[in-house]
Amino acid sequence: MNIVLASGFLLVLAGCICLYLASPNQRWRKAALPSRAARAVSVILLAAGLLMLLQSLQPAAAFFVLITWTMLLLVLLPHLGLLFSTWRRG
Repeated sequence: MNIVLASGFLLVLAGCICLYLASPNQRWRKAALPSRAARAVSVILLAAGLLMLLQSLQPAAAFFVLITWTMLLLVLLPHLGLLFSTWRRG
């Protein structure tokens, strides 16, 4: 895998995690991150991820990959939070 493509995936992952942690219903932390700051960081990370994807893919493919990867992460992160919270309880 191309290092630019991999870094694009990781930036989008970090952006989605910031967006999830800004939610009041998140289960990874006891309290949510400050929503305005976390959303701003999330937008910056998603834009940087798109720029990285654009360097290694064609524009239509990069946008499709960004949207698909974001949808997958935003579905999986709440389920991972539920899994982590059940593990903590024992």
